Amino acid sequence: MKNEDIFKSEAENQWCPGCPNFAILRAWKKAFERLGKSPHEVCMVSGIGQAAKLPHYLKCNYFNGLHGRAMPVALGIHAVNPHLTTVVVTGDGDCYGEGGNHLLHAFPRNPNITVAVHNNEIYALTKGQASPTTIKGETRTIQPKGVEVNPINMLALAIMNDCTFVARGYAGETGHLTDLLVEAVRHEGLSYIDIIQPCITWDIHPVEWYKKRVYKLENDYDSENREAALDKTKEWSESIPIGILYRTAPRSLFAERFRKDVTAEPLTEIEPVSRKTIIETMNKYMPGVVFS
Repeated sequence: MKNEDIFKSEAENQWCPGCPNFAILRAWKKAFERLGKSPHEVCMVSGIGQAAKLPHYLKCNYFNGLHGRAMPVALGIHAVNPHLTTVVVTGDGDCYGEGGNHLLHAFPRNPNITVAVHNNEIYALTKGQASPTTIKGETRTIQPKGVEVNPINMLALAIMNDCTFVARGYAGETGHLTDLLVEAVRHEGLSYIDIIQPCITWDIHPVEWYKKRVYKLENDYDSENREAALDKTKEWSESIPIGILYRTAPRSLFAERFRKDVTAEPLTEIEPVSRKTIIETMNKYMPGVVFS
């Protein structure tokens, strides 16, 4: 049995037949196979949406939380159990809309987790209204006169806020996407991938539109060149680059000081603090209060 088969879930799939999400799911299975991971070593975190259903269809630890709140949960999991491979799977509405503030603050904090955002430029689960990545002027279910603002460029924001691994993938290039996921998980620090995932039901653009425009970054592309990476994030209407747009050397990780001062092991493995120590500590901060 191939290692990717051990990640097969028995949950009934609710995605539309032919949805590109199936290709992203396959890419994750293949990536974990190449990484030599077992289900108990992985924890996937998601919020609400079609992309957020992916952990249901992958046999591993997972936490399915509130809309837009996957990032703080993932940071907590990463802090209390650094041995887990923690992955956030989310959509452009869930992560850039409701959860945009959490993602922005995560960039400079640099937790050692991977964030994969399925970007189809709409809220697909809730019937196709505009998301933060919907193009200006597009008419949607609750924007009948057209979207009035320009789409957010989260890839550029990630680079400008010192995210150390920024990439774009495409569900139609499963092999290439698998390579990106492997590199992202191996990267020490926050790795962020925006994955183009055309919606075949509420589509902004049909699959053929992307096929004509998506291209892989050249072998001689310098992913350490910040200005060049920012320029690549602006390419969209006529050409769409996929690959590692920006990667820098590892830097201080979120919870690193905690690991040095307290423990580098999962918190569940720490011996309970004695009652005496708790009372002595409380007395330092609340003198005059009697603790018994």
